[in-house]
Amino acid sequence: MNSVQLTGRLTRDPEVRYTDGGLSIARFTLAVNRRFKQENGPDADFIRCIAFGKTAEFIGKYFSKGRKMDLNGRIQTGSYQNQDGATVYTTEIIVENVEFGESRSAAGNGPNNGNQMPAPGDDGFMNIPDGLDEELPFS
Repeated sequence: MNSVQLTGRLTRDPEVRYTDGGLSIARFTLAVNRRFKQENGPDADFIRCIAFGKTAEFIGKYFSKGRKMDLNGRIQTGSYQNQDGATVYTTEIIVENVEFGESRSAAGNGPNNGNQMPAPGDDGFMNIPDGLDEELPFS
């Protein structure tokens, strides 16, 4: 079974593009800390990821550089010929599911639009602002 589970931080803002047919594609790199580190070796791996459709739109809207992300996906390898005629081998994670790796307050800032979370009321529940339903990534 080809299944990958990663937790890491985005090295830069995701790049979201659209195909001529309207399919959204998000590309980003996730810095994933290594569990075991060798002396004078790298502390993290930088893993290229790609997401499609609603998942890509969600990533583009709610994730930015430095934000912690949990994802599930699969490894995809490929190759191509560069301008010099040499074969270049590629490895990417095809993202199938993403989740926030930390709360917005732990991240130090909210999604790209900068809205703040409402404070909890006396009963411990938050009052959801009007009009937010259209911005939720789920129904």
